[in-house]
Amino acid sequence: MKAAFLGLGAIGRPMAARLAARTRLTVWNRTHARAEAFAAQFGAEDAATPREAAEGADVVVTCLPTSVDVERLLEGTDGLEAGLASGSLMLDCTSGDPATSRRLASRLAQRGVLFADCPVSGGTSGAESGTLTVMVGGDEATFARARPVLEAFGSRIEHMGPVGAGHAMKAVNNALLAVNLEAFGEGFAALVKAGVPARKAVEVLNASSGRSFVSEALVPDRVLTGRWPQTFRLALLEKDVGIALGVLDETGVRGPVLHLVGELLRRARAVLGDAADHVEAIRLIERDAGVEIRG
Repeated sequence: MKAAFLGLGAIGRPMAARLAARTRLTVWNRTHARAEAFAAQFGAEDAATPREAAEGADVVVTCLPTSVDVERLLEGTDGLEAGLASGSLMLDCTSGDPATSRRLASRLAQRGVLFADCPVSGGTSGAESGTLTVMVGGDEATFARARPVLEAFGSRIEHMGPVGAGHAMKAVNNALLAVNLEAFGEGFAALVKAGVPARKAVEVLNASSGRSFVSEALVPDRVLTGRWPQTFRLALLEKDVGIALGVLDETGVRGPVLHLVGELLRRARAVLGDAADHVEAIRLIERDAGVEIRG
């Protein structure tokens, strides 16, 4: 099998590295020097254009910031679509939006190209260890064909439904992450100001019903220590909450909680800037409350 991987960002690069260990791989990145360095390190080929990356590939994997980026990648004589052959498979691991995925699937079907949306969860550490959760939208036959490829970097690969279902699932998941970040920051700012030791409060929370991934993993590693590593941008989390709100609107579900969280993230992004990490939403709550959650 020959594969192509487009998008060597923080999570895409380790995903591509694991795929390179299994099959012949061509890589493309908007910053070509990054693709050249990857190819030299992992024995892959680097392509100058998306079209060149896709030519001759049985499967093409994309991992970009947004669905708009993926759609633009298809355009033009040097675009991805021009290089995709009939019978090939495109797997979009972008945290994208369902409507664009459905549009891409319909467009590529006219060329005989199969498509599935396959967003992932588990961060850079999960990508490096091959333990990502992969949420797949597509028909049964496409899922069956995609699964062996996705197993290169995913340990839990779930078929969520038709095209767009994977992106809907990922967006709602990340919206709930945002809810937990905001709620934790507010609650613990109050606890610390009330004299409760932050570390002891986290330990009790994590043995109680209010625990979450935020309290169990992110807070001990980042908030209590005062470390604020850049692993996933707040701007991308805000984008994902917006996608989740679109899913709610499309299905006619009211979303007062998620709409409020979307507003809070927009404010946090405006104050902290586009380079801020998503966990820094808690940092803004600390700043507003005049307290630090440390322990």
